Amino acid sequence: MLWSKSYMPRVVLAMFKDCRGLAATEFAVIVPIMLVMFFGTVEFSSGVAVDRKVTLMARTISDITSQAQASTPQYAVVTDTYLQNAFTAGIAILQPYDSTPAKAIVSEIYVDSTGVAKIQWSRAATFASGATKATLVASSRNSGDVVTNIVPPALLQKSTYLIFSEINYLYTPTVGYVMAKDGVTLADVAYSRPRQATCLDYNNLPANNSCPLT
Repeated sequence: MLWSKSYMPRVVLAMFKDCRGLAATEFAVIVPIMLVMFFGTVEFSSGVAVDRKVTLMARTISDITSQAQASTPQYAVVTDTYLQNAFTAGIAILQPYDSTPAKAIVSEIYVDSTGVAKIQWSRAATFASGATKATLVASSRNSGDVVTNIVPPALLQKSTYLIFSEINYLYTPTVGYVMAKDGVTLADVAYSRPRQATCLDYNNLPANNSCPLT
């Protein structure tokens, strides 16, 4: 079939005016971007929600520990059972998120008469999958460790005690389009002062059920 010279421009013009399939083409281009934005929003929102719960968990553990009942006006005694219950409260706080990636530490800090802050005692906990109670483990902080640099200046009041809690949570996104597939470590800390006594005694720490004030 021979096309005339006048027919060729009409064919080309009609081809440019033909909009059939345009919507499908636009859909194919936009959908991947929309999916990335959708899953990214979901992952980021979940991460923010978990981060908020990590903050609440740190505050709760510190607060519960600081409320240990006083044995004398000077000191209160905390046991493994008491601390385990304090850590276990974190499981409820993290729901509906999995508590397994969390690790918690609670310590007592003493700020001496020179303004130097040291760990008096420390205990940590992990959370097994499906467990209803926290599991006590050794803490990465040891008695005598100097922690002046991590205590806010406003709390460095000489001859005083602090209850210090730390939470670390490895948040792993479901899809990993936007956030790192290996996960993001969320962390927070909280400080409180013993409520019922000057200090808290754990396993005879401070020594001889006493609270040094020097």
